[in-house]
Amino acid sequence: MVREKVTVSTRTLQWRCVESRADSKRLYYGRFILSPLMKGQADTIGIAMRRALLGEIEGTCITRAKSEKIPHEYSTIRGIQESVHEILMNLKEIVLRSNLYGTCDASICVKGPRYVTAQDIILPPYIEIVDNRQHIANLTEPIELRIGLQIERNRGYLIKTRNNFQDGSYPIDAVFMPVRNANHSIHSYGTGNEKQEILFLEIWTNGSLTPKEALHEASRNLIDFFITFLHTEEENLHLEDNQHMVPLSPFIFHDKLSKLRKNKKKTALKSIFIDQSELPSRIYNCLKGSNIYTLLDLLNNSQEDLMKIEHLRLEDVKRILGILEKHFAIDLPKKSFN
Repeated sequence: MVREKVTVSTRTLQWRCVESRADSKRLYYGRFILSPLMKGQADTIGIAMRRALLGEIEGTCITRAKSEKIPHEYSTIRGIQESVHEILMNLKEIVLRSNLYGTCDASICVKGPRYVTAQDIILPPYIEIVDNRQHIANLTEPIELRIGLQIERNRGYLIKTRNNFQDGSYPIDAVFMPVRNANHSIHSYGTGNEKQEILFLEIWTNGSLTPKEALHEASRNLIDFFITFLHTEEENLHLEDNQHMVPLSPFIFHDKLSKLRKNKKKTALKSIFIDQSELPSRIYNCLKGSNIYTLLDLLNNSQEDLMKIEHLRLEDVKRILGILEKHFAIDLPKKSFN
C-alpha cells in the first residue's frame, strides 16, 4: 500500500494519488485529490467523474457459451460437480483485459478428473486473464469438457433475453464495467470569499485496469463529449413564422486542421482528438490501444510504427496517411528515427 501526505496548493489546480493498493488480483483501490477548487466546483466535477467512471469505460467479458453436451441451461452433466447454470455464472465472473474491438472466440477443452479454472481458457494473444485461479468447474470423472466461448468488449451491462438464445448456445449476463465502485467527497477550507474546496475521489476496479488508468480513461471520455461545444458556432439567423431558427455547425475535423496549417504549435495539436476525424471506429480503437489520442500523438509516429500496431492493416495506414495529406498537407516519415 502506498500513502502520501496530502498537501494543498493555493496557486494552481493540481491532482495527485494519495493512496494506492491492490487488495487482490481482482480488487484495486485508489484515492485521488484535486485542489484548489472554488466553492461548488468540487461537486460538479465529482458527479461527472463518478458517472463517467461507472458508465463510460469499456471492459471485456465472456458473453456466450456453447457446448454440444448441454441440453438446456438448468441441466446437469454426469461427472461435473456444478450444474450448467453454475458454470455459466462462474464464466460471468472471469475478469479479462484486452484492446479487443468487437467480439472474438475462445474455448475450453479439458479432460477430467480435475479442477477447471480460468487458466484453461484458450484465448487469442491480445486478451489476458487477470486471475488465472478463478474457478469454473470440477470434473469428478474422466470425461471431456468442451465449451466454445464468445468474448466481447463493450460498456455498461448486457442482459440476456430470450432472443439471445441461438444455435444451442447460451448468452451470459455481462457487466463490462471495470470500475466496481466510485465515490467522491469534498473538504472545504477558508472563510468568506476565500473559501475553497478539495475534491477526493475513491475508485475501486476489478483488476483489468488500475484506478489511475480508470481516472485517465474517464477523463478522456468526458473531454471527447464536451470538446464539441468548444467548436460550435452560430451561423446566420433565419426568421420563419416568427420562430428563431439558429443552425449550428458541428465540429469538423478538417476545419480545425486548416487553421493548424498556420499554427502548428504543440498546444493546438493536443486539442485535436483523432476520434473526431473521418477515421472509422475500428481504426480509432486500434490507435487508442497504442495510446494515440490526439493529432500530436499521431504525428509522433512513423508509418513503420503504425504498421506495428496490432490489428491495424496496410489499407488502414494508407487511410490515415490520406487524411493527413488531404487536410494537413503533411506525411508521416516511413521509418522511425529512434
